[in-house]
Amino acid sequence: MKVATAEQMREADRLTIANGTPGPVLMERAGERVVETLKREFAPLKKQRVVIFCGKGNNGGDGLVVARLLEGRVKSLQVVRSTDPKEMEIDHRATIVVDALLGTGFEGPVRGRYKELIRAINKDFPKAKVVAVDIPSAMQVRADYTVTFAAPKVDLFFGEGAENTGKLIVADIGIPDDAIQSDLNLSEPRDFQKLLAPRKADANKGNFGHVLVVGGAAGKTGAAAMSGLAALKAGAGLVTVACANDSRLALELMWQPLDRISVEKMTVLAIGPGLGMNRELVGRLVGEATVPTVIDADGLNSITGAAFRGRGLQTILTPHPGEMGRLMGIEGSVKEADRLASARGFASEHDCCVVLKGHRTLIAFPDGQVWINASGSPAMAKGGSGDILTGLVAGMVAQFPDDIATAVRAAVWLHGRAGEIGAEEVTDKCVLATDLVRYLPRAIGECV
Repeated sequence: MKVATAEQMREADRLTIANGTPGPVLMERAGERVVETLKREFAPLKKQRVVIFCGKGNNGGDGLVVARLLEGRVKSLQVVRSTDPKEMEIDHRATIVVDALLGTGFEGPVRGRYKELIRAINKDFPKAKVVAVDIPSAMQVRADYTVTFAAPKVDLFFGEGAENTGKLIVADIGIPDDAIQSDLNLSEPRDFQKLLAPRKADANKGNFGHVLVVGGAAGKTGAAAMSGLAALKAGAGLVTVACANDSRLALELMWQPLDRISVEKMTVLAIGPGLGMNRELVGRLVGEATVPTVIDADGLNSITGAAFRGRGLQTILTPHPGEMGRLMGIEGSVKEADRLASARGFASEHDCCVVLKGHRTLIAFPDGQVWINASGSPAMAKGGSGDILTGLVAGMVAQFPDDIATAVRAAVWLHGRAGEIGAEEVTDKCVLATDLVRYLPRAIGECV
């Protein structure tokens, strides 16, 4: 699914109108989609007290359509316009507040009446859920739901106020996909349905690749063991772990000593979990690799400062912001505001795939396309989570070497969704990295 800037959406609107769909029709459809969401999320509507805040522009027009469609269908309905007098009495007992004050066309600081109304939405309705129309006004309204149209907007994921989006619902109002010109995309579970479908009855382990995980120096074998387990759980046919010793490996994993690594018959390499700095080994493996290669953790640190160039989608880097900063030669971590440009720029300049981890993990490809991953949980902020991701990526790529881009995106989404499920089950404090493997089947089940 495309993710659009305000300018890109204005152009998509213009093209749609020029091709025969009048603006009022688009507005009517937008209002209908919001009402459909209210019906679905707040049934029965007849018991709800609704207050709709409407601005002067198109966003306010959408709100007025919502009001007209709700007339007579809810317990009480009030429309508050930005032009109404300040002393107007507002129903603070509302159970639903609809924010239709400011849309994507708004720029600059919020002042005056709009500032007062945004404050009111956030403070004055203790019993209400807030539903934003297209985008929370100025990204300052704290929405429980955002019903956006045609495509998610960039501001809903990045920058100040992105956390105010709430549950995001993307509604079709008849703007064609090809009218939205964007190289930023959003991963969705349905994208992975084909990859995660049941296997053929006559399948065997040789059909699903052989992953070699290289890492786990003395004292850090757990990291490599977790990556190997995750690769196997993701569906790889065979997994070998090269590490200091095999004492922490699951019974299903094979082992090689770190000082006698053989890549013969391997179809995917995963380098770095728990390895420690080892420029010589990493340089040799990366330089000689002829199969897809995932580089993480100390594998990334070991190529920092080197003249690195990947092999397109065959080379997958999975840095966190600190590792990304080191790869780019900058001091400290990549800043939040620079994550998108950093991932896209590095992937293009160094001909590789970059999975820049964090809240809203980004997957950047050499052609400039970037995918946002919206799954994930603070529960995953714990040692070992990155090692699990490395294994999942390697395991998915092993099975689908002809569609590496989708395999990588699927691994990232499943990793995040498993974290969400874990948090729902045991709270976000109690999820362990290995729990992500335990909840993986349920995440897969949501894609098929």
